[in-house]
Amino acid sequence: MTEPEILALNAWLAEAGLQAMSEETIICGFAERFVSAGAPLAGGRVLVDTLHPLYEGRAFRWRRGEAEVSVNEYGASSDGEAQERWRATPFYRLQASGDSHLVQRLDDETGVDPFLSLLRKDGYTYAVALVDRFGERGGIGPADCLYSAWGTDAEDGFREADIAALRRLSPVLALALKAASLSRIAHTLVQTYLGRDAGARVLSGRIARGVADEIKTVLWFSDLRDYTRISDTAAPELLIPMLNDYADAIVSAIHHHGGDVLKLIGDGVLAIFPAADREAACLAAIKAAGKARAKVAKLNEKRMAENLPATSFYLGLHIGRVFYGNIGSRERLDFTVIGPAVNEVSRIASMCRSVDQPLLMSSAFVAGLHHRRQDFLSVGRYALRGVAAPQELFTVDPAVWPAPPS
Repeated sequence: MTEPEILALNAWLAEAGLQAMSEETIICGFAERFVSAGAPLAGGRVLVDTLHPLYEGRAFRWRRGEAEVSVNEYGASSDGEAQERWRATPFYRLQASGDSHLVQRLDDETGVDPFLSLLRKDGYTYAVALVDRFGERGGIGPADCLYSAWGTDAEDGFREADIAALRRLSPVLALALKAASLSRIAHTLVQTYLGRDAGARVLSGRIARGVADEIKTVLWFSDLRDYTRISDTAAPELLIPMLNDYADAIVSAIHHHGGDVLKLIGDGVLAIFPAADREAACLAAIKAAGKARAKVAKLNEKRMAENLPATSFYLGLHIGRVFYGNIGSRERLDFTVIGPAVNEVSRIASMCRSVDQPLLMSSAFVAGLHHRRQDFLSVGRYALRGVAAPQELFTVDPAVWPAPPS
């Protein structure tokens, strides 16, 4: 690889990082350009840790002649069999030694290394493994370096010039991939902690204090039945797994039908279904409620079989105008909804206990589903705490939505 070719590839990597290309595009572009310069590169693997509630990192695989880079997300490698596999890799040896690269011939003896064995099965004869460290202040969470391994199928392996070019280019590749990874991590974090729509708004620049939009939306407020009793009687170590189980069931149902979860308040869930199309939003919320109830019923079967506490949820649905945006102090902002309708949906959900119904809806919400009016039954007019006028509340006909497990 000539000096002009190395400089051109360096420049392309810098531009790829500035343009926030995806990790897959960067890896594929780098490898294909390296091959075009005459290097006998046959394939490569790139690993980078991430900051994600479920995964430790991502592994990318490029093979010469394939149009796409494959991506796999991997779990924790700090315990048990996963830790043993990790300690057998060349990356662990680099981490332990402090070296930046090693060259490995792939022969029968590489069978003890699961990572190198995969490269050998792909037909590679030699591999170069590299680590590019981000430095003490350069990482985010566990993402403190980038590992890569590149294989050749040439009988004599890599030339010294190829290895030297890889070592020169690897830090710039790592920098471009770090930019892409940090952008993805930022999206993951804001969507995980703020919600999908709120997170997208924050990342688009709507972070000024007091900036809020008035929107019409369906409001969902749910909480778990008998949670106080369960939390008083169940072993403390069972409570967080229980909350996670029920949150998984309810939140996934909301997301499946286009809703956006804004808050998890202990055992409570506040979500919205923006109502540019009123009937579509109301219908989406009802479908999400049915899906959540089915998921919770299935979850309860599993938990009861394991002799774990099981419950169901109460749900209030309402529609109204709210302010949606940044509210809080100079040091701590929250992207949420405020307005009388938010208070009303909370009070409607609270009434579920009093009338012994799993689901209550406001008359405004039911009016949004006038084509299905026959599916709903009035449970009467009630004075809601903090709400000026009594409201007529409705539930779903049991023939449409069977009663939940007790």
